[in-house]
Amino acid sequence: MLDRLRDLGERAYRRHLRREIDDVPAHVAIIQDGNRRYARERGDDAPDGHRAGADTTERVLDWCADLGVAELTLYAFSTENFERPDEELTPLFDLLERKLREFADADRVHEQGVRVRAIGDVARLPPRVRDAVDYAERRTADNDRFTLNVALAYGGRTELLDAARTIAADVDAGDLDPSDVDAGTVEDRLYDRPVRDVDLIVRTGGDERTSNFLPWHANGNEAAVYFCAPYWPEFSQREFLRAIRTYQSREESWQRARAERAVALVRAVAEAELAEARTVAGRLRERVPRLDGSDLSDDALGIAEGDAVGRANGDAAGGVERDVREQSRAD
Repeated sequence: MLDRLRDLGERAYRRHLRREIDDVPAHVAIIQDGNRRYARERGDDAPDGHRAGADTTERVLDWCADLGVAELTLYAFSTENFERPDEELTPLFDLLERKLREFADADRVHEQGVRVRAIGDVARLPPRVRDAVDYAERRTADNDRFTLNVALAYGGRTELLDAARTIAADVDAGDLDPSDVDAGTVEDRLYDRPVRDVDLIVRTGGDERTSNFLPWHANGNEAAVYFCAPYWPEFSQREFLRAIRTYQSREESWQRARAERAVALVRAVAEAELAEARTVAGRLRERVPRLDGSDLSDDALGIAEGDAVGRANGDAAGGVERDVREQSRAD
């Protein structure tokens, strides 16, 4: 009975979270941490934790489809993971091979239009894993409704260093002018990159760091970050919805900040225009010709000054207001 009540409460809370969400990130990236600790605390071996984590991955894909997330990147295997002992790496590579092939053949993957792509130094992986990557990419190549990036043998610093080296080599060979190097030049030399910049990074397992994960795509985009305590095999839909809510709160904060900046800009422009208008009016007082032997009425000049100031403020505010409206539509 108690378990049933807990289940009802959990479902009610998930519905509450779901109702609060109306702004969904296009691209979520997840650091799947805690598989080994999960296994260790249960007296199991590390491969058991990785297998449990693979089940969570499949659930997350369904949650993304339900919310309308368009792209998901999973940090499945980092360059640092190669340092683990062979007795742990061999079953992990077996699991990656099997899951990639199973996923590529799953009916629901093709029904949901999921395209699989691997990012990272895939050439460092064992041949059987490389073959599975190639199979999954070819098998899902025509799907275009959702993109699943699997980060394998991935390291953010290595990715940026490799890009820098290829740019330097092209410059040295005379194929690229240094003045032509821009963000697009770098992106063209990254790994088979994600389609979109990262909007939200999620890390499970309790550590609050992003571990060299997608520095160009996430940090450059100032992605929202959500850290949570559950190990990856324990990661629940409730935690996922909380992560999405964190992204939404971040977006709302940015919108408020943009509005505040727009108001400050209007005021600054208006003040500058006001000062200029007053300067012009003062010069008019000094230079206006005499009419019938008398000075032009100060009241008339005051009216003219006020009219000029009003037009200056109106033009400044109107121009910035138009810019703010256009930016809002673009966002």
